[in-house]
Amino acid sequence: MALSSMTGFARSHGNSGPYAFEWELKSVNAKGLDFRMRLPPGWDDLEPIARKRASELLSRGTVYANLNVKRTGNLSAVRVNEDLLISVLNIAGDIARRTGGAPPSVDGLLAIKGVIEVVEPESGDTEIQAAKDAATEGFDQALQDMIGMRQREGVALGQILSQRIDELEHLTARAEAAPGRKPEAIKARLAEQIATLLGASDRFDAERLNQEALMIAAKADIREELDRITSHIAQTRELLAKGGAIGRRLDFLSQEFNREVNTTCSKSNDVELTNTGLEMKTVVEQFREQVQNLE
Repeated sequence: MALSSMTGFARSHGNSGPYAFEWELKSVNAKGLDFRMRLPPGWDDLEPIARKRASELLSRGTVYANLNVKRTGNLSAVRVNEDLLISVLNIAGDIARRTGGAPPSVDGLLAIKGVIEVVEPESGDTEIQAAKDAATEGFDQALQDMIGMRQREGVALGQILSQRIDELEHLTARAEAAPGRKPEAIKARLAEQIATLLGASDRFDAERLNQEALMIAAKADIREELDRITSHIAQTRELLAKGGAIGRRLDFLSQEFNREVNTTCSKSNDVELTNTGLEMKTVVEQFREQVQNLE
């Protein structure tokens, strides 16, 4: 399965009878799947359908879906309210006779509120249902387009994550080969320090110092940490090859990487190994940041 980012955007347009509609979908990062819709009045029955289809195809991300609907065509009709017009004429004529004023003009009569009415024809149930069915198909199209964009970004993310894992593997090999972590080097360094202490005072117990030195050398060994990092690298590559919604699992592995690298740095008693550990921390952090974008 293809990797998928959690960020995407898509639009779709359509027409059905007198209706024109437009869907706009966008998604951003989230811990789970959060679906948010904005629909025009009277179109709320599309929400459960759209929510179900999105949940079937998406695992993570906050998805915003907005639907705009407009009536198209010259469908409005102008009608004269004749009852109101007759009433106004009777009143205006009566006033003109009593006052001797001029009769009302046509434009004056038409300017009276309510004399002219703009009537929007009502749509039948069949017409409205056909428009909603078309809008549902438009949502499906926008959803597929957004998923396509998320998958294209997922491919790019997969390449970046693979590069970070290659870098981490290279640094792990460098840490493995660091001269300072070899038992002989650790022993020689501790022996030198013990000799310095014994030369400075005759109150030190040489046997006890030797035992302490062996314990310190054992604690300084990073064999276990390097083995676990190598194991995590193999698991990460397996997940990247498998694809699908692996963001949460990779996030867990990034935490494990961070834990092992921190332990490696804390155990290091060699400058070269410490520098390698710091480089590993940088790569792990870059890996973790990219994983946050993955579904």
